[in-house]
Amino acid sequence: MQGRKVIVIGATGTIGSAVARQLEDRGHQVVRAARRGPVTVDLEDMASVDALFASVPDADAVICCAASGRLTPLDSPSDDDFTVGLRGKLIGQVQLARRALHHLRDGGTIVLTGGVFERPTPGGAFGALVNAGLDAFVEAAAVELPRGLRLTAIRPGWVAETLAALGRDPAAGTPAAEVARHYVDAVEGAQP
Repeated sequence: MQGRKVIVIGATGTIGSAVARQLEDRGHQVVRAARRGPVTVDLEDMASVDALFASVPDADAVICCAASGRLTPLDSPSDDDFTVGLRGKLIGQVQLARRALHHLRDGGTIVLTGGVFERPTPGGAFGALVNAGLDAFVEAAAVELPRGLRLTAIRPGWVAETLAALGRDPAAGTPAAEVARHYVDAVEGAQP
């Protein structure tokens, strides 16, 4: 497969760095973007997303690995604490996809990041809501895409390296390199 120009948002994170490495190893040109780094972008600041697309013309794909949230108890006293992730993980990714429509080459790919809990997790109610909303958006929006563009979401569960960083058993998660393969497959045309 001929190398493609791929923007990876969240390229400094656990999953994003693994995705960027694998894409580069397969001969793709990767533009690494993150909140802090040489190419900056923040999903809660759409002006930064617009600037990103303006600075990287003719990309073939955009992958968003930046979306995150945190486990927060349902009875959290603060609505803001409970809804962390709404602007970035859900609305930010939706707005990213909408902007990508106007900037990617024909036949390009938009890959978003959802998530999945294998079983209900304490503090995971809002995350489950956001992930379900993102899944519904991707399914409904995919039929509206112009010019042969494709839209998909990867739904990793716990990542082994993240669990290790949290002091939990990494064996309960999937290694980041294995998760990254799903993103690469989505860019290269395989179904995730």
